[in-house]
Amino acid sequence: MGNFRFDDLMKDLGVPGKQGRDRKPQPVSERQSVAEVRPDLSGAGLGEAVAPTPKNASNVIRPDDALSELWTPEERSGQGGDLASLVTERGYLNNEQLESARRMERQVPGRALSALMVDAGGDEAGIQSVVAELSRIPFERIEPDSGVEWDRTFLRTLGSEYCREKSILPLRREGSRIVVGTTEPDDLFLLEDVKRRLGVAVLKHVLMTRTDILQAIESHGETSVEEIDVEDLLANVEEDEVEVKEKDDEFTDFEAEAESSPVVKYVNHIIQTAVKEGASDIHIEPGEETLKIRFRIDGVLFEMMTPPRKMHGALTSRIKIMSNLDIAERRLPQDGRICATVMGRRMDLRVSTVPTPRGEKTVMRILDTRSINVTLDDLGFGPDQLTVWKGQISQPHGVILVTGPTGSGKTTTLYSSIRQMDRRRLNISTVEDPVEYHLDGITQIQTHDLIGMNFSTALKSLLRQDPDVILVGEIRDLDTATTAIQASLTGHLVLSTLHTNDAPSSITRLINIGIEPFLAGAAVNSILAQRLVRRICPACSTEQPVPSEMADFLSVHGIRRKTLAQGSGCSACRETGYSGRSGLYELLVLDDFLRDRIASNPNVTEFRRLCVERGMATLRDDGFAKVESGATTVEEVLRVTEATI
Repeated sequence: MGNFRFDDLMKDLGVPGKQGRDRKPQPVSERQSVAEVRPDLSGAGLGEAVAPTPKNASNVIRPDDALSELWTPEERSGQGGDLASLVTERGYLNNEQLESARRMERQVPGRALSALMVDAGGDEAGIQSVVAELSRIPFERIEPDSGVEWDRTFLRTLGSEYCREKSILPLRREGSRIVVGTTEPDDLFLLEDVKRRLGVAVLKHVLMTRTDILQAIESHGETSVEEIDVEDLLANVEEDEVEVKEKDDEFTDFEAEAESSPVVKYVNHIIQTAVKEGASDIHIEPGEETLKIRFRIDGVLFEMMTPPRKMHGALTSRIKIMSNLDIAERRLPQDGRICATVMGRRMDLRVSTVPTPRGEKTVMRILDTRSINVTLDDLGFGPDQLTVWKGQISQPHGVILVTGPTGSGKTTTLYSSIRQMDRRRLNISTVEDPVEYHLDGITQIQTHDLIGMNFSTALKSLLRQDPDVILVGEIRDLDTATTAIQASLTGHLVLSTLHTNDAPSSITRLINIGIEPFLAGAAVNSILAQRLVRRICPACSTEQPVPSEMADFLSVHGIRRKTLAQGSGCSACRETGYSGRSGLYELLVLDDFLRDRIASNPNVTEFRRLCVERGMATLRDDGFAKVESGATTVEEVLRVTEATI
């Protein structure tokens, strides 16, 4: 921008400068009026010039008149009085409502007066039309008889949630411009954001009422639902693809009635697709206008289906019938189980429903027996880790702990370890909540807290059953931990889980629960912390050069390769570059030195440092070893692990 002298600018406006204050102002005919080039800050046409002032309006511009042509922020606030007088004169607001709006304006100064007038009971459409008139912006309404049409394509581009939150509605295209309706006349930042999202250079701004905008968005949701053709979707789904194993005849009549509906086919289609995709969980999530069905595949949720919103109640009722739940109870959470045969494979589905303001959300966990029929060799252990772990589960007594968050594969590791044992010679018993998989050759007990059948009670009963190996689903309290340690000290091998971030902190957790440090050190043999990372898809795995900014970071972890494996994405992996999962393991075996240190009750940071010094490989160390071998990526390792040292 060029440099301008203030005196020259004032001289052009007809105001005497410091060197010529006695000069006569220039007539309008000899220069261009300020109004001809002043931008329209009201939003009309979004930057189009205001019509020039007629030249015969006056012969001379006085200094005050020239300066009054310059817009100042106070000019907008000055319209408040005009707005109040006009809306009351035209009958859109009475004096009592106006006074109420004025009181609210003092309490919430950041809110527009027009909105406060509507809150006070004024006519929204009339008040908004006056605001549009004062702002010189067109006012439009969407009503059956108004003749205003709007294109729903732009609404789908912006998204219903965005438009509802911002009170904005894209209406139609006029030439190269898109007409956009808002409730505020001067929100220029919002209009710039809309231009960026729609990818256009020019918008035409009109004012609308918030009620019209919300009704239009709601009608768009109803229309989009009707456009989905469920019959075409279910054409290739057979009703007998998912066969429910009956447990009783209590709901026979309900099921006979439900099986005449396409809902049965759709539920079968959901389960069948989830099994084909290798999903571990199915999420049925109701929204205000839509219904989303997401699958958890390899630990990550993917949106797979969007059935009509009106099907939500029928889908939920069908799933409740299949899992023997109360279809009339919608205010309380419910848990159930579906025993089914899907495409010739036996499946167990754990069903959980919870009430939400938009309806019941349903989650089904798919328990596929094939997922646990894996050996320890297939879980992702390193050669040295696998040898040590097999030696630990062969011990005659002691406590072995597996730690990690929910969904990190602890149950799979424990079941695979039990399958490694000689079940013909050993009496193996489990206490679980719930029993997820049924294993042959072992005794499995389900806990029931409501009747007092908890982990501690069941464990004490099992000790009178002459066990060799006991699997406790989780150590949650002092009573269970004490019983487990006593069982290990009396000659039993106890396997259990804890929810801790790493292996060393499990000892601290036991001590915090209330176990004496010397007992924890004497009873615990080893602790295995684990996480799950996605494997690189073998179908699209390629060697990619290591970025320079990552090379230094990898060299710290002992990786000095110039290239690393990366999945480029293909149809086999849903374009993600990953297929399947592998475990990361942190195995801590307690020796006499560490047992002595545990007896002195060290803090977790000091104890972790001692464990690393004694040769323990951390989760991140194991992760980078798998990165170097081409099994996974750096991003996956950093996603599930943290730097602990």
